[in-house]
Amino acid sequence: MRSEVGGVWGWLRRAIAAPWTTNHRLGLGLIVAGSALILAVAFCGPSSVALKLGPRDGYLPPWYLPISVLTLNEWVCVPALWLALIAGAVGMWICWRAINTGWRPNNRKLFGLGALLSILTSLVPPMTSADVLMYAAYGRLQVLGLNPYDITPAEIFRQEYDPVLIWTERPWQDTPSVYGPLASGSQWLAAWLGNGNMHDTVFWLQMFALLPFLVIGALAVLLAHDNHKIQTRAVLFTVLNPLMIWSVLAGAHNEAFTLVFAIVGLFFMRRSPFLAGIGIGLAGTVKVSLVFYGIAMAWGYRRDWRKLLQLVLGAAIPLAIAYGLLVPQALLAAGRNTGYISAGSWAPWLQWALTPVFGDLPTRGFIGWAGWVLMVIVIWMLSRVMPWRLVPGVPEHHDPRRDPLTIAVRTAAILTASWLVTSPYTLSWYDLTTWVPLGLLAVSRLDVLMIWRGLWLSLAYVTGRSVQFSEPMQSVAAVIRDGLCSGAQILVLVAIVHWWWTWGHELPRQPAWLRRARQREASAPVG
Repeated sequence: MRSEVGGVWGWLRRAIAAPWTTNHRLGLGLIVAGSALILAVAFCGPSSVALKLGPRDGYLPPWYLPISVLTLNEWVCVPALWLALIAGAVGMWICWRAINTGWRPNNRKLFGLGALLSILTSLVPPMTSADVLMYAAYGRLQVLGLNPYDITPAEIFRQEYDPVLIWTERPWQDTPSVYGPLASGSQWLAAWLGNGNMHDTVFWLQMFALLPFLVIGALAVLLAHDNHKIQTRAVLFTVLNPLMIWSVLAGAHNEAFTLVFAIVGLFFMRRSPFLAGIGIGLAGTVKVSLVFYGIAMAWGYRRDWRKLLQLVLGAAIPLAIAYGLLVPQALLAAGRNTGYISAGSWAPWLQWALTPVFGDLPTRGFIGWAGWVLMVIVIWMLSRVMPWRLVPGVPEHHDPRRDPLTIAVRTAAILTASWLVTSPYTLSWYDLTTWVPLGLLAVSRLDVLMIWRGLWLSLAYVTGRSVQFSEPMQSVAAVIRDGLCSGAQILVLVAIVHWWWTWGHELPRQPAWLRRARQREASAPVG
């Protein structure tokens, strides 16, 4: 039996070490081919994976063939997207290996390729997630003079016809907004520019996803300064990342709009702590989940109380204006997201096992707390094994453990990755928060784990829309989403534990100040 296992592992090692796994031309070809296949499916128009956007009154994107020309069957479009995602992920892995073995491309051209794929993806209909329709609906409510934090789209379109709200899809039609004031402002602007047309409103929302996505990639390259290898990693992990082009742009999610302000904050960390605080404060007015970046930046300044104070003051200004003066109820709205368990995460298997014994609500509560405990454990493990490498921009002899930007970038990668892999509710577009800082760090196993995790979550949500698939398709999708994807997320946790264990399985120790206090107490004379 051991020889059989050794034979399998030996074959796997030889396959990974084969020359084709470092062929950057093959890797780029797979990324482009996967993106082209996604574009082709979307350009064919509304289907079980591409959204219906209502009438087109002009020439604005998203562009697609008329419905009367071609309608793809689910057994064509769904497997095509699965194949495209696998090709893109494998291509990204090959390019990652090529970088590690010495590939040094022209980064301007590489960025241009990623920008082109990103732009094209944003000119065709969004796919597999109807979240962008809900963004449009919340914006439409504001244009009508209604409060999206109190009123749901369904409350309106069930009583009267509305040309935008009528095109929303389940399951969130009865859910009020959970987004911050700045996100609501962008939704209002898109709805105002859309002028009562869902198709045009979605176009502007796609632009509000695309432009921040490109800015994030550009800022990551600037943060890499003149380090060619780190620049290439920054491009590959942002604008050329097929998993993020798919998850963020093909779904027109607002993750990039959220993150761009936090990356601006990182960009200013070596220049102005106050402006860095303004950046992370603005990020918090879009989504409160960016608190992890705020913690990371504060940790970077922890040895300099003046800079820490400037950071806190800068962050407090936009947060106080947004949540204190403009939209106080938005802060409470974010709490509505708690308690959810997403298909494809590590939690469904445990939920299925415990619910018959303890009931639904106690099981959800236990899984929620288990997720937080797991996150703390994984944070510790990753903090022990993630390599230290100075973020470019200061002399190489500088100690990375003393550089605020390096500390913040490394801490942001650790905190967000730990949250992503342990949260019971996790989706592939959330991964952008980890990919950006990860691109500025040294090579690590976390790179591959994020590719693995993102691929399976992306595959799982190809059939994520609440539309009626056939029973055979539902069965195949359930195997991928509820079985294979959940198992893949559990393997990520197992791999992190194994990584920590093989690197010395260091356990937490008492803080230095507590050890010194106890030593003084033990050495004090009796009586």
